[in-house]
Amino acid sequence: MSIPQLLLCLSLSMLCISSKPTEKKDRVHHEPQLSDKVHDDAQSFDYDHDAFLGADEAKTFDQLTPEESKERLGKIVSKIDEDKDGFVTVEELKAWIKFAQKRWIYEDVERQWKGHDLNEDGLISWEEYKNATYGYILDDPDPDDGFNYKQMMVRDERRFKMADRDGDLTATKEEFTAFLHPEEYDYMKDIVVQETMEDIDKNGDGFIDLEEYIGDMYSHDGDADEPEWVKTEREQFVEFRDKNRDGKMDKEETKDWILPSDYDHAEAEARHLVYESDQNKDGKLTKEEIVEKYDLFVGSQATDFGEALVRHDEF
Repeated sequence: MSIPQLLLCLSLSMLCISSKPTEKKDRVHHEPQLSDKVHDDAQSFDYDHDAFLGADEAKTFDQLTPEESKERLGKIVSKIDEDKDGFVTVEELKAWIKFAQKRWIYEDVERQWKGHDLNEDGLISWEEYKNATYGYILDDPDPDDGFNYKQMMVRDERRFKMADRDGDLTATKEEFTAFLHPEEYDYMKDIVVQETMEDIDKNGDGFIDLEEYIGDMYSHDGDADEPEWVKTEREQFVEFRDKNRDGKMDKEETKDWILPSDYDHAEAEARHLVYESDQNKDGKLTKEEIVEKYDLFVGSQATDFGEALVRHDEF
């Protein structure tokens, strides 16, 4: 069995393990916080560093000299300036922050890409993906582990075709990213909703009723008394999820539940960084303006040492 096939089996095994009665399954896709640090520039720029670079990358800058930090920051600015007009706009900065925060997604795609681009032509066809993931199942149409692989393959093919925007049954890296992480792409949100409804809608009527909603996140497992959070979820369903009060959630109500319109932290941070660095107040940043305020964007040994002194003095 190949590594992709082994990973598929392991993930399926985890899906089939019933959750404990007190554990809540969360299907809601929220935008992650940019940092777990307090956003208080009067104390430090740690939040801004995490937001701009991602927490892991931000730590590496703390080991650099100021000169090295400025040099690396300058190279990053060149990447952020997508249209190469010499300026960084709020939109470009927002896109970069979103990329930095979701770097793990692109790393995951890179790992999977190597295992599925079998002919190494820089594209992944549906046939390549199917053979790499389900090839051994096609040879053995009646596996004895209980999983319905054919149904999964049909579902994967439907999602692959949705991600394949030009309809050539071949995925570019961007399309493959949309296939693996559909919740990150607006044009894939309908398939996220459809798959979620298929998972929860046990009676196959095309809706999610209250008991299906609760049953997806909580198993009674012989317990007569429900935990408080389950009672709260019942109230949430009646008061907020089922907007038209017909006793069930349709496609739009399910979409509002699992894909809520969150506050855009990346845009707020991009506007903050531009406001603080825009010396001539033209609403956009030059590389010089960003590097001049480098300690707002990235750390270094100097800023890390300075913050350590502040903490020491406070202590």
